[in-house]
Amino acid sequence: MSIKDQLTADMKQAMKDREAGKLRLSVIRMVRANIKNVEINDKKELNDDEVLAVLMKEVKMRQDSLEEFQKAEREDLVAQTKEELEVLKVYLPEALSDEKLKAIVAEVVAAVGATTMKDMGKVMPAVMAKTKGRADGKRINAMVRDLLK
Repeated sequence: MSIKDQLTADMKQAMKDREAGKLRLSVIRMVRANIKNVEINDKKELNDDEVLAVLMKEVKMRQDSLEEFQKAEREDLVAQTKEELEVLKVYLPEALSDEKLKAIVAEVVAAVGATTMKDMGKVMPAVMAKTKGRADGKRINAMVRDLLK
């Protein structure tokens, strides 16, 4: 089942459940609307990888918001944003462990022949392509920096 089909099925189930607060329903609707907007702008049907990219963008947006809400000490918004993140993480692939990510980064660094920080521009895109939604860019960036030092 594709991610879009799963989102549609979960939205229907959330409507049937008449869940209190309807947070899950609103988050799913928001994601589906963003997917539809991208499809309209690109004038094509999105495949699972492209839908995953939209989901990752939604997660990243909420993580950035969460940091800002914590700085502003807005506990009500922090709690809501954490709940929204939990809803979204259901649709993302399982995150890579630090050991697996470090192995992928080391493999790419060796394949590209990177030796200095100047080679980071060659390493990052290759690692991002291999991890595709299973690791955050900040984590990857930090590991590449550690290996190239």
